[in-house]
Parts: sequence; C-alpha cells; structure tokens
Amino acid sequence: MPANHRYRAKIAFLLMACTVLASCSSLSNMSSSSINPVNWVTPYKIDVIQGNFVSKEQVEQLRAGMTREEVKATMGTPLMASLFHADRWDYVFTLKRQGVEPQSYKYTVFFKGDRLERFEGDAMPSETEFIAKLGNKRKLGNVPVLEATEEQLTKAAEKSKSPSATTAAPASQPTGSPSASYPPLESPKQ
Repeated sequence: MPANHRYRAKIAFLLMACTVLASCSSLSNMSSSSINPVNWVTPYKIDVIQGNFVSKEQVEQLRAGMTREEVKATMGTPLMASLFHADRWDYVFTLKRQGVEPQSYKYTVFFKGDRLERFEGDAMPSETEFIAKLGNKRKLGNVPVLEATEEQLTKAAEKSKSPSATTAAPASQPTGSPSASYPPLESPKQ
C-alpha cells in the first residue's frame, strides 16, 4: 500500500473516531430528554421481596405476657433470632420494585424469659394498604366483569339442558356416574 493511501486511511479513521466520540457525548446530554430512543426501552427488573411481612393487624394482636409460641403463631417465624440476643426477635421486610423507592419495615419483640415483655418498630401498613401499594401501574385494557347476570345464568342453564349437550349413558352404568373406560395403568406384559 503506498504511503499516500496509508495517510488517507489514518485521517479517515481519526475522523470516524472523533465522530463516534462526539455522538457519545451528545447522547449523554440527551439522556434526560424523553426524545432519546434509549429511554423508550428499559430493562425489566423483577420485584425483590425479602423477609417477613408483618401487618398492622398482626401487631395489634400482640400483648405483653404472651409466650414465644403465641408470638410465633401471631407474627410468624422471625427473620433474625440471634444467639447473642436470645430475648430479641427481629422481623425485617424489604420490597424493591422498578420505578418505586425501596420500602423497608422493621419490627422487634423483646422477651423476658419465655414471656413477651415489649415490642416496638415501624408503623406497619394494614394488609389492604400493602396490597394497594403492590398494584401494577400498567393497565392492559378494560377488565371484564367477573359476575354473571341473571340472563347469562338462564342461558347457560338452558344450554346444559339441551339434548345435544347430554349424551345417553350406557345401560350398564347408572346415570350421573363417570365413564368407567380408563386406559390401563401398566402396559400388558408380553
């Protein structure tokens, strides 16, 4: 390759590299803009739920003097029960979701011997409040009505009574019993 061609190839490569680097810097400036196609597609991140969810209703059932077994039946198995802190159970719950600030709840119960002495922690949401927080923001169209009207029920009853829907049972079987012809469980030995 002549020296003139090598010089032109170097210049072309240098110009191409500068163009690519300049376009990268312009993309980083556009990243805050909704016009940028890079923002249109985001990777899916799964919801990460860790720990024991303790509801407001469960906390309201706690009473001083309860045994460890009663507390375990009410609150569930603690996430952390340390050998160094045998009289303390910690219930920790975290929820990380895409596009939502991570949520963390902690509740601690203290025992004296085998009896519940005191309990403290974050203000826990009720079960309905927690489920409402989990609601999916995506709406996939109209949700169909899940209740049948009287008219739909009578039509369904008429269809089930029509002669084409019923089949005659063999004379050897009583009416209403399931069919007795089943495939063999084992293949015949030869």
